Amino acid sequence: MRTIICGGGIGGMISALYENQAGHEVILFEKKPRLGGRLAYHDRGNYKIDEGPTIVLLPDMINTILEELNLQDRIAMTRINPLYPMHFQDGSTLLKMSGVEQQQQELERFSKKDAAAFPAYMTDMEERFKIGSASFLGRAFVKKKDFWTGRNIQHLLRLKAYQSVKKQVKTYFKDKRVQEAFMLQTLYIGGAPDATPAMYSLVPFSEHFHGIWYVDGGYARLAEVLQEAMEERGIVIRTGASVNGLRMSEDELHAEAVQVNGEEIACDRVIMNGEFPAVEKLVRKRQVRNYEPSSGCLLLYFGLNKPLQTEHVHSFYMGKSLDEHMQSVFKNKKLEEDPSFYVFQPSLIDASLAPEGHAVAYVLVPVPSAAHVTRQEYLDYAENIKEKLIERVDAGLLEKTEWSHIRTPHEAKMDGLFQGGSFGIAPTLFQSGVFRPQVKPFEIDNVYAVGASVHPGGGIPIVMQGAKVLNELLRDEEIGDSSLQPAT
Repeated sequence: MRTIICGGGIGGMISALYENQAGHEVILFEKKPRLGGRLAYHDRGNYKIDEGPTIVLLPDMINTILEELNLQDRIAMTRINPLYPMHFQDGSTLLKMSGVEQQQQELERFSKKDAAAFPAYMTDMEERFKIGSASFLGRAFVKKKDFWTGRNIQHLLRLKAYQSVKKQVKTYFKDKRVQEAFMLQTLYIGGAPDATPAMYSLVPFSEHFHGIWYVDGGYARLAEVLQEAMEERGIVIRTGASVNGLRMSEDELHAEAVQVNGEEIACDRVIMNGEFPAVEKLVRKRQVRNYEPSSGCLLLYFGLNKPLQTEHVHSFYMGKSLDEHMQSVFKNKKLEEDPSFYVFQPSLIDASLAPEGHAVAYVLVPVPSAAHVTRQEYLDYAENIKEKLIERVDAGLLEKTEWSHIRTPHEAKMDGLFQGGSFGIAPTLFQSGVFRPQVKPFEIDNVYAVGASVHPGGGIPIVMQGAKVLNELLRDEEIGDSSLQPAT
């Protein structure tokens, strides 16, 4: 059996390895000159830093999949603790801690009334994490009736999925700063706290329960390891290869070939790994649904001759109001005058990223997707962000800067990210769970999908989980149809 993977992002790479492990011939086509999708480095001479994702969550999920693919010894990870400081404009700082007891003590110092609520929050979230992982993250909902079961409806009610993350957090914590500390994590997947379903409260819970980790060498090292394994195992990789469409059977219910750079390659099955709105247009020749994009990111990269004045790998600097910032990004579609922003300085713990004594840093500001702001407006805004960095992070930033680079949502859009949003389609209620594109999204018997815009959702571990869910579906289909099983 020949499986063709269209797209070499993390979902496509994991799917390729699973298909190879199942004994199938695998060919992967990627239009860019490299694999990895959002996992990439921005490098300049002897400096390098992750271009995209930086915060490594759900390490058990990542490690389980790597173990299933016999790659468990190829990646090393370091646990980060404290997780990160949150610096507020009133001069206060809340340290987010990995351990539950440590976080309890820090909250006692910061807000006693909310410290008392923290144990109940963690107990409730642990129960919901177990329910959500088993019932939703680990399952495909190709048939909608598989989602709308009595048991699942009970679980949704227990998860209070009808609530937003913001509303749920406010039931536990009263200090506005603490509320922000437990709801800003929706931005990890490109959603607003007041529009993201409460099931995503599992993300801030996981920070404390499972920890935040750093992949030694950078998160993009994971993509390098996967590509090395693909090459070792005989998977055919063709970069610079644009998939233009599918040749369908007469009844249009079966894909017979993939059209690549004007060539037709026969296939037995096709796995589409890309932004789903673009995949839908490619397969159906039209887009049948309007999707809401995730937030965009304005990214600033720095090569420095000295480290920034922070002791932490991850730091958050909060604006006057996270609510107002989110209103600007998601509803008013404008650049917030006083935004919250994130600073990443991995060279504090990884000497491989910069020359001795030097450093690299990355600054992220949530912004509207590319349709609403011009590239020049983003560039002008970046200069304002640099001023805020000098004011709030390091007065010596300009003197320390060897080089800097700006990446706007317009570059993300040119790279193929949906409307320049950084996380696929937004994790709103009606773009989550059964309402999200599924791993078998079309009435075509041999076309499948993985990626950030496909169930179970965005974020590197969750996209990997989506590839695992697809693998399980494919193996079940093969058991049901002996003609699909590899020859012995």
